[in-house]
Amino acid sequence: MIFDYETLKLITWLLVGVLLIGFALMDGFDMGIGALLPFLGKTDEERRVIINSIGATWEGNQVWFVTAAGAIFAAWPIVYAVSFSGFYLALLLTLFALFFRPVGFDYRSKLKDPRWRSTWDWGLFVGGFVPALIFGIAFGNLLQGVPFHFDDELRAFYTGSFLALLNPFALLAGVVSLSMLVMHGAVYLQIRTTDVIHERCKKAVKLFGVIFIVSFAIAGVWIAYGIDGFKVISMPALDALPNPLAKTVEIAPGAWMSNYETYSWSMLLPALAFVGAIIAIFWSMFNAPVLAFIASSMSIVGVIMTVGMAMFPFVMPSSTNPSHSLIVWDSASSYLTLTIIFWASVIFIPIIIFYTSWVYSVLRGKITVEHIRDNEHTSY
Repeated sequence: MIFDYETLKLITWLLVGVLLIGFALMDGFDMGIGALLPFLGKTDEERRVIINSIGATWEGNQVWFVTAAGAIFAAWPIVYAVSFSGFYLALLLTLFALFFRPVGFDYRSKLKDPRWRSTWDWGLFVGGFVPALIFGIAFGNLLQGVPFHFDDELRAFYTGSFLALLNPFALLAGVVSLSMLVMHGAVYLQIRTTDVIHERCKKAVKLFGVIFIVSFAIAGVWIAYGIDGFKVISMPALDALPNPLAKTVEIAPGAWMSNYETYSWSMLLPALAFVGAIIAIFWSMFNAPVLAFIASSMSIVGVIMTVGMAMFPFVMPSSTNPSHSLIVWDSASSYLTLTIIFWASVIFIPIIIFYTSWVYSVLRGKITVEHIRDNEHTSY
């Protein structure tokens, strides 16, 4: 193998980041459009236009979500175990919200009863709104530290509660996530629609783009001056066998900014988030939604990389016992497992990207009310 254990751990961290970015970019606009559905579609036909803009592709976009979850389980099994214990109710709520999506897409159009269709419209709204909000809340709690610790046999104990997850900073992070994905969804919907829906999308991009910019700026200031970060003081060699109990970690004011102070180029990451959102609003207003979509995608990449850079090498900090925090170097799987993950990623991620690009090239074009009327029985 051309990589040593230390390098593989770093590469795996980068690969998980790529999968999370892919999920946010592809499934993100599905969730954003779901959250906008009851508001941008004023009639049943308009809502069918919105639904059909993603109806044929949303399941394929779920590949990024499933793959990211599977990669976390394979790469960092102890992180997977602790997070699913600590965030169990939040993840269960997310899962139940996602249940509305396949059922809503497939069954909404089966009956013409307005009450039936309205029920599924709000179900699709829940399936977009709730996950987008909760994913942001989860990252907000990661930045503050998760209340867990291990015993001498590495059994994890979570000492928090579901309501404690809904703290002010985490809710702000949820607003960042939700507004970011709704902006992204509105831009994509602008690409696929015409006339009145197209114009409503422009207003939604502007509104949620501004909310995102403001909330992201507030969150950045809060992290820099209002939240204590985590810092590794001492630990075994980076290529040593993983042992979460063998290091020393301290909590210090402004510690999440240390990587930005060390690597000045990393300030380009939050700048990318801000500039991308501003450009997305600009191009959306001037009826260039494809360019706006590229810009909103840049903004999403900037946000995720900003958080990743701030936290590195931490994956799940512990607020109960900081030295029990899980980091890239001591929570990874075995050398063989990381090697398999690496080669699987090298082979399959390009295939996923190629196939996804081909699907969207085949299904490109505008969805109109006339299209829905002409395909009454085959459209969603």
